[in-house]
Amino acid sequence: QLQASGGGLVQAGGSLRLSCAASGRPFVSFAVGWFRRGPGKEREFVAAIDWNGGNTYYADSVKGRSTISRDNTKNTVYLQLSGLKPDDTAVYYCAATSQGVGEMEWLYYYWGQGTQVTVSS
Repeated sequence: QLQASGGGLVQAGGSLRLSCAASGRPFVSFAVGWFRRGPGKEREFVAAIDWNGGNTYYADSVKGRSTISRDNTKNTVYLQLSGLKPDDTAVYYCAATSQGVGEMEWLYYYWGQGTQVTVSS
């Protein structure tokens, strides 16, 4: 089970750190991705990290403004978002897979419930 948290209301230019905590089984063998669905938009890839943090992937829309990391001792993956823009407003979801790592939604089979990020201008 995955639990996403850390969302909230922030002004443009601000920062947030989202957390994805896993329970029920060790997280260490899973890659984790973050996705988001903005108002009236399709869900899209944001960032992903492999099982030990050795490889990370970012969507062009957040590259340079976000950092994905993980602490397997805490069964938690983080997504630091900086320089937030109104276009970043979305529900952010974390997802996990043991079948590789990447930006494809179909790769992930454990999904959290999402956390709302709202960026005001």
